[in-house]
Amino acid sequence: MEAAAKSQRQMVRLRGRSYVAFVFTPTVPIQDWLLEIDATIARSPGFFAGRPVVVDLSSVDLSQSGIGHLLTSLQDRNIRVLGIEGVEEARLTPSMPPLLSGGRSCVVEPSAPKKVETKKPTSLLLESPVRSGQTVIFPEGDITILGSVGSGAEIVAGGSIHVYGALRGRAMAGVNGYTSARIYCQKIEAELLAIDGFYQTADDIDEALRGRPAQAFLQGNAMRITELN
Repeated sequence: MEAAAKSQRQMVRLRGRSYVAFVFTPTVPIQDWLLEIDATIARSPGFFAGRPVVVDLSSVDLSQSGIGHLLTSLQDRNIRVLGIEGVEEARLTPSMPPLLSGGRSCVVEPSAPKKVETKKPTSLLLESPVRSGQTVIFPEGDITILGSVGSGAEIVAGGSIHVYGALRGRAMAGVNGYTSARIYCQKIEAELLAIDGFYQTADDIDEALRGRPAQAFLQGNAMRITELN
């Protein structure tokens, strides 16, 4: 009977799945940094709600109690911290999120004198609109959408994003450090646009561009949004 029971046991089925997480890098004074977070939430309520977040503490020197206060402050803002980087494990308590390692950097910096060429992204074509609540993630390259992107929908691309309709949701391009990525749409009504970590929310977008064809791109360390002629 025991042998029969053992033969019926099945192996636990494990599957891998990747998620796009925000990486927070606090700076001192922490209170001022938290005010910047508050300003972002005020412009776009619910922006961080339900999103996995990793806190990188490599730029600050916080005690165990300081880390605990920071985590509590983020939790009070409905920000879910998935893990912590850049700190000694001895400074973390068992009740804190785990220490993470092995995360891939999204920034590619060429080292002189060797020139590093950026690999040309591949592309994903969507012939149907992306409806509210849907998320499309394609870190390998460009995403082209022949329809519109509904409010509450999210598009995440390693390359550029092309929307041949209204863009009402969130569009994040160049997530793997592809700084030449752009976002194009025939009607800009976006909740958020981001390229390689630089972003603008709905309140930041020029009202004169609303409902018009537009493009977003990086210029230095700032994002620009202009009319698409």
